[in-house]
Amino acid sequence: MSKLKIETGSSPAADRFSITVTEKGPYLVYGRPPLALQFIMPNDRNESWYFQEGRRFSTEAEPTALCRCGASHRKPYCDGAHTKARWEPELTAEQDSLLDDVEVTEGGSVSMTDNEKYCVFARFCHPHGDAWSLTERSADPGARTLAIREASMCPSGRLMAWDNKSMKPYEFKFEPSLGLIEDITIGASGGLWIRGGIPLKRENGRTYEIRNRVVVCRCGQSANKPYCDGTHASIKWRDNLEGEPVGETLPEKVY
Repeated sequence: MSKLKIETGSSPAADRFSITVTEKGPYLVYGRPPLALQFIMPNDRNESWYFQEGRRFSTEAEPTALCRCGASHRKPYCDGAHTKARWEPELTAEQDSLLDDVEVTEGGSVSMTDNEKYCVFARFCHPHGDAWSLTERSADPGARTLAIREASMCPSGRLMAWDNKSMKPYEFKFEPSLGLIEDITIGASGGLWIRGGIPLKRENGRTYEIRNRVVVCRCGQSANKPYCDGTHASIKWRDNLEGEPVGETLPEKVY
C-alpha cells in the first residue's frame, strides 16, 4: 500500500472524514463535515477580500452524495442527472503534489509558491497590489502582512506564502468542513471548497494528496478534474442555491 501524500503545512482530518470521487457520478462525503455556502465578499473597491458563510446544508446521510456534473435539479445534492447530462466525468488530474513544478517568487522575508493549474479565479491575490509584487517587497512589514494574507486566502492552495527563516508555510487552521463557493461579484458559482485535510479518494482507493485547502469542480466542465480550474467563471455557471452571506467570516489568523 502506497504511503499517503500530505502537503507541507497540512494535517489529515480524523479518520471518519473522507470524500470519494465516483468515476462517472457524484462526490460521496463521509464523516458528516459541515457544509455551507461561502460567499466571496468584496472590499470597497469591489476586490475579493474575505469569505462569509451563508445557508447550511445537511450532510447527515452517510454518505452524502454531492453533484459534480453541474446538472442536478436538487443541488448541492446529486439527483442522478449525471447519467443524462452532457459532461465529461473523466478524472484527468495527475496524482502529483501541489509543489511539483511550482514557480517561486522570492522576497525579503517571505517567498510564495504558485501552481497556476489550480487557479479557481477567486481573485484574492489582487487587492492592495498583487501577491507577487507584495512578496517581492516583503522586507516592508506592511507588504509582508498583505502578501501572507493574499496567498493564504487562495481557497485552492494555488498560492502559498512561506516564511524565509523557518521555511514553513502560512496556513489558516481549518476544521474539517466543506464550502459551496459563491462569487457574487462576477455572478457565478464556484467549486466545492474542501478544508481541514479531508482525504479525497478515487473509487479504486487511490488517495489524492491531502491538503489543508483545495477546491474541486462542481460545474462539470473543468479540464483538471476532480479539481476546479476556474471554468465556472468563464461560463458563468450558477447553482441557483438560495441564501445570503449572513454567517461567520473566514478566520483572520494563520499559523
